[in-house]
Amino acid sequence: MNFPLIFPEILVTLLGLAILLLDLWSPPERRRQLGLLAAAGVGVLFIINFKDVAEPVFAFGAPGSSTGMFVLDGLAFFFKQFFLLAAALVLLISVDFSDRFATGQSEFFALTLFALVGMLFAASANDFVLLFVSLELITVTFYVLTSFQRTRLASIEAGVKYLIMGAVASAFMVFGIALIFGSASTTNFTELFAKQAELAKSPLFLAGLLLVFVGLGFKIAAFPFQIWAPDVYQGAPPPAVAFLAVGSKAAGFVLLLRVLFGAVPAVAAQWTHLLMAVAGITILYGSLCAIPQRSLKRLMGYSSIANAGFLLLGIAAASKAGSTAILYYLAGYLFTTLAAFTVIAVVVRETDNDDIAALGGLSHRSPLLAAALTLAMVSLAGIPPLAGFFGKFLLLRAVVANGAQAHGFYWLAAVAVIGVVISLYYYFGVVRAIWWGKEPAQAEPLRASLPVKIALGVCILGMFWLGIAPNALMQVATASVEVLKPAGLPAATQAAR
Repeated sequence: MNFPLIFPEILVTLLGLAILLLDLWSPPERRRQLGLLAAAGVGVLFIINFKDVAEPVFAFGAPGSSTGMFVLDGLAFFFKQFFLLAAALVLLISVDFSDRFATGQSEFFALTLFALVGMLFAASANDFVLLFVSLELITVTFYVLTSFQRTRLASIEAGVKYLIMGAVASAFMVFGIALIFGSASTTNFTELFAKQAELAKSPLFLAGLLLVFVGLGFKIAAFPFQIWAPDVYQGAPPPAVAFLAVGSKAAGFVLLLRVLFGAVPAVAAQWTHLLMAVAGITILYGSLCAIPQRSLKRLMGYSSIANAGFLLLGIAAASKAGSTAILYYLAGYLFTTLAAFTVIAVVVRETDNDDIAALGGLSHRSPLLAAALTLAMVSLAGIPPLAGFFGKFLLLRAVVANGAQAHGFYWLAAVAVIGVVISLYYYFGVVRAIWWGKEPAQAEPLRASLPVKIALGVCILGMFWLGIAPNALMQVATASVEVLKPAGLPAATQAAR
């Protein structure tokens, strides 16, 4: 039976349906408690889902074969736990923010769970069909989540922009999958890996794969497919943006790893210069465009673009070390980004303003919120001893390790360092506003609810734990990427050094 392998996906789906049904019998003043129920359910599943995945197990294919559409291996398990933890924290944030929704609190919680189902399936995708279906489930739910504050024009505008750009990206992707199937007669990653030597010479297959890369580039907000991110981040509700920034980006990267290093590593090796260029430009674009921003959420949008560029360093490195660094960086990114958006959600809820100036006096109004946002900014900037520093260090080390074979990697590392230096300006601009900004007149203390305190506590502990004691997660990440087969640098790249 294949269904025991999708036990987490089934349970999360049932939990989402249960939230919708319980909404029918819940009085309006108690519906926010359904968010606590959803967070608790996902948290329990996160705890009981821990398992030792020794060998990959395939499902929804020929019995006993390794060509199933669904695979459960170390990489899938890592990302499933990642998504479950992210969803639990986002649901806690949503509970505190839900009173800003005119209607549909329970629907917001349920849609968050359905987006989580898509992410769980994406972690185990071993076929372009499941890749596309899981991404569409994620994207369609975010169309609604980003425009959930129907009384705010900015939220509706964010949803429409995301819908239009997402539809274009999906069209590129489905056309690319059609070209791949037409040239390879299969969409299964295992079968594509067996044929990759001949497929790497097929212009039709390469064109299809490039179109799929365009679609995935949209999901991770990489240049030049990033134009939607700042507007959507600024207009959408903070809990929705938090899940979009962490969950959707991680889903895009696990699928990039599956496609480039699980299905066609020989083709990925030929694209080294392309991946290096995209990574470098994405870092510079996100970092430079973040400098003049005054909106906190818009600044986080450009920060997300820059961080996509840093994560692409691991893809460009085309090595096990680079893939391990991606997993570690994403784990640190989860805690730092969710901590930032938790504070932003509280500030926006109380002031209805996401301008950086609204943080003035936060150190007096709520020392907990001020400390959490400060730590998040410091970690995103890559300052030790927090998680962001070690994540950036691992990615840079993976890139520099290839410099002896191809000197272009030294230039890429230099661009990444420039991006880090630039980011110090805008991240510490937020810190300056928190501790030395002008306090608004008649400013009242900001009180953090228990769900917010729990979410911030987990995020702060995560940032320090990953920064001070990285060995445990490094071992897990290293074991998780063993299923990938990066081909390394091609001879042509080494000859062009």
